[in-house]
Order: sequence, then C-alpha cells, then structure tokens
Amino acid sequence: MQLTTNQQRVLTLLQQTGSPLSAYALLDRLRGQGLTAPTQIYRALERLEERGLVHRLETLNAYVSCTYPSGCQRHLKAFAICDDCGHVNEFTDSNLDSCLNRWMKSNAFSLHDSTIELHGRCASCSALGLDGG
Repeated sequence: MQLTTNQQRVLTLLQQTGSPLSAYALLDRLRGQGLTAPTQIYRALERLEERGLVHRLETLNAYVSCTYPSGCQRHLKAFAICDDCGHVNEFTDSNLDSCLNRWMKSNAFSLHDSTIELHGRCASCSALGLDGG
C-alpha cells in the first residue's frame, strides 16, 4: 500500500530530522505544506506506526522513523536514548529476544508488542565529558 501525501511528508521529516519529534513539533514544521490540524498529524502517525515505519517513544512523547528500511516487523523494539543530546539508536539483540522468549514461555505470557527505552548518555556525549545536569 502506498503512503498518502501527508504520511509521506511526516515520514520524510522524521527521516531528515533524525531525532524524536512530538506531533505538535511535526505540525509546526509541516504547516506550510498543507497540514494544519493535529488530527492530520496523528492520523498519519497512526498509519505509519501500523506499518512499522515510525515508532512512538513513550518516555519522550515523541516519534522517530524506523531504522530498518523495510519497516519493523518485530514485536520487540528497543531504543537507547541519550538524555544529553537526544540522539536515539534503535537496536535489536538476539540475546535480549532469547531472554524475553524464555521468560514468556516459563510464565505463559503472550507478548503482543513491546518497546524498551533505555535512557543514558551516548558515546559522543561521554567523550565530550558532558555532565548531563
């Protein structure tokens, strides 16, 4: 299924920005391109999320584009978020998947979706000696 014009604009902006943006920040930046209402942004984000092209970071109440070009097909999504510069890395780890799968099996838990958000300091900020405060 092809993206609508609004979905493509939202996705392109998130990809170009490379950092998390709230729905209202997206709206502010896209007003000149025909998006004028929060519902337009939220509708586009909802569809993009359903397709695995963007992710909502709960702790930041913001959205990022998916790192994986074909879109996320995984139920587990993990993000390392730098609290100093705001950089976000999406990652997968087979050991983490295995650990969670073992736990789910031993606890008869059926996972529908999961997002892990790790907050800390990225290597660049650590190298600069930023104190984070």
